[in-house]
Amino acid sequence: MTEQKRKRRAKYLLIADALKQAIKQGQVVPSEALPSARTLATQLNVNRHTIMAAVAELVAQGWIEAKERSGYRIVNKLPIQTSKTISNLTVEHQTFDWQFRHKKTTATAAVKGASAYIYNFSGGQPDNRLFPFNEFKHYFSQLFQHPKFTHLGYDNNVGETDLITQVSTYLRRARSITNKEIMICNGSQEGLYMVSKLLLQAGDKVAVEQYGYPPAWAAFKSSGAELAVIEQDHKGIIPEYLATQLAKGDIKLIYLTPLHQYPTTVTLDVSRRMQIYQLAAQYGVAIVEDDYDHEFHYDSQPIAPMAADDPLGLVIYISTFSKLMFGGARIGYVVANNALITELTAYKTLMNHKSNVLMQQAVAKWMQQGGFESHLRRMTRCYHKRRDFLVNLLRGYQQQGLPITFDCPAGGMALWVDMGVSIVGLKQTLLTKDVYLQTEVEFNLVTEHLITEQKKSQYRFIRVGFASMNEVEITQGMKIIVQELYG
Repeated sequence: MTEQKRKRRAKYLLIADALKQAIKQGQVVPSEALPSARTLATQLNVNRHTIMAAVAELVAQGWIEAKERSGYRIVNKLPIQTSKTISNLTVEHQTFDWQFRHKKTTATAAVKGASAYIYNFSGGQPDNRLFPFNEFKHYFSQLFQHPKFTHLGYDNNVGETDLITQVSTYLRRARSITNKEIMICNGSQEGLYMVSKLLLQAGDKVAVEQYGYPPAWAAFKSSGAELAVIEQDHKGIIPEYLATQLAKGDIKLIYLTPLHQYPTTVTLDVSRRMQIYQLAAQYGVAIVEDDYDHEFHYDSQPIAPMAADDPLGLVIYISTFSKLMFGGARIGYVVANNALITELTAYKTLMNHKSNVLMQQAVAKWMQQGGFESHLRRMTRCYHKRRDFLVNLLRGYQQQGLPITFDCPAGGMALWVDMGVSIVGLKQTLLTKDVYLQTEVEFNLVTEHLITEQKKSQYRFIRVGFASMNEVEITQGMKIIVQELYG
């Protein structure tokens, strides 16, 4: 306790704390009588009533008891003894044995988050420094000046009506998605988790891309499901291979990132999308379409999501505002037919009686008053420029003779780069140099992080995020990566 806080604390509480400390340290022992209140008041030079208040506090806490005609005594069994000795087992030698039903399904994260590193090449990290916080705070000010009291309770867990209206309009205009229901959630990961809990059980299988998004895998595994690996080529997931897996009859969900495939950045063409949809319809399997960064497409209009052409209503569309805003905003959404949204909302209520109402209302105002679209245009121009800068930087390294190859993606926030040499162990080394980078090892489901000496040379790809850093930072970070790999 600081001296300033000690001065603010009532005198009787300070005396009670001192007496309690004396008991803990054994200066007074169980059943020992305390001096009279008058004696203690004289010794401590305080009012007798202050002593009585301190004693009453310790009686209430169970340290002291009043004995008729004999004053106050230390209790026979002290609280510290009771907590340390239970059934003859001492806390110093025993700890409670937790029996966890949920097993850890993701790799151990870095000691600190990606944003804490000077050079952050995380593939889905926006540049939080560029978010218009001064503008956005005005929407909160409006809400605090005129709060909607009826919205601050525990009802309406599907999301704020105003935000759902704005998201619905945005999806119709920007992604051609209509005639579906929307639920607002705390980021896309919560949406994935809830879908897995509602639709999966132990023994079910989820068809996933061989190279994919580990947090999604973890969500499916948390429900006891197994992952069925679907092979990819340079065009993305292979429909013919998916067909052979579906024919086995135990796949319950198909999980896809068809636009800017995670992590390879490939866009699945219309023909393959149609083949996959027809297979899902044939086998009665739902598709989870994770469209995590649709906003950022630079060279042309992006292909409309699969959810935009979903006559059977079997596509569950999940997206987020985290890439446009910042991860801490926790605004994501699930778009599906009414039956699924109703059940998801009920399940969400079990997890969380209410989401952040004020954040949802502020985002709704931001969208309604045009700030959302303005920020989207600014960030699209910025990330387009940064993508081109990174592409030219890598081409410069190619001209120097380095064995680097890559395809320039039409959109997204990262490049998938073949470095031409093994990248096993690169991530851990770079962390010590204040560089955060993701590599093929953590995205390849086939490896399951088990890498033999014979296969080390096969892992050559890195995912180079360019959105969160300016050109100087990208240059300096890439210089460290290149130096570490090629000397």
